[in-house]
Amino acid sequence: MGSEGPTTPTTTIHVTGFKKFHGVSENPTETIANNLTEYMNKKGLPKRLVIGSSSILETAGQGALVPLYQRLQSAVNAKDSESSNSNKIIWLHFGVNSGATRFAIEKQAVNEANFRCPDEMGWKPQVRLEYWIDFKFALINKPLELMSSELLHRNLHNFMLQKVPIVPSDGGISRTRETTLPVVEITKALTEKGYEVMVSDDAGRFVCNYVYYHSLRFAEQNGIKSLFVHVPLFVTINEETQMQFAASLLEVLASIPQ
Repeated sequence: MGSEGPTTPTTTIHVTGFKKFHGVSENPTETIANNLTEYMNKKGLPKRLVIGSSSILETAGQGALVPLYQRLQSAVNAKDSESSNSNKIIWLHFGVNSGATRFAIEKQAVNEANFRCPDEMGWKPQVRLEYWIDFKFALINKPLELMSSELLHRNLHNFMLQKVPIVPSDGGISRTRETTLPVVEITKALTEKGYEVMVSDDAGRFVCNYVYYHSLRFAEQNGIKSLFVHVPLFVTINEETQMQFAASLLEVLASIPQ
């Protein structure tokens, strides 16, 4: 018998959605993540595409990190145990934007948490002690009128608006992390399939951005990929259309070269 050619790499996609949160009693991403595997199996999975897992995260910052990292690490462990020809791994996170009228492919996350309200586990980022110490020290040692506008602006914003870094060791709140997936090409392919979809460079400063930043950081450290997609409410784009969109997105991701 002749020798077989090399095994074609597969794309394993792990999907997450979120539970309800303040102002959104029914989160469409919970429905999408819960039903996507069955939906794709009925539709017919493309060759070389595997749905590795579908998970629902608490709509929380720190409270979602332990299960998130457990899922991320399990995917890496599975990848390491397989042959070198196997598996491009993509973590695909769905989040809802209740004010959106179309889908948004998120290009990046920002190292900034500025929650407008506590998350679903009651947590809200708090200004770090050193910001308050810096601010008080500046006021004590330099009259307000002599303080540079830059210093005053930085400390007032950090203290009063509680803009704090998600990962302090990464630097300040202006630090960004970008997905290594080709968001422009993905958006173009989905637009050609008839969906209203855009590239976004602002995932907000709430839980979606918080989770995405951690996921992108983990992906970079472990040689995998991460993508976040914001979807509208079902009253704006109905459930069936959103399921079709999610299925099409998986097909596009599977078609991206290794």
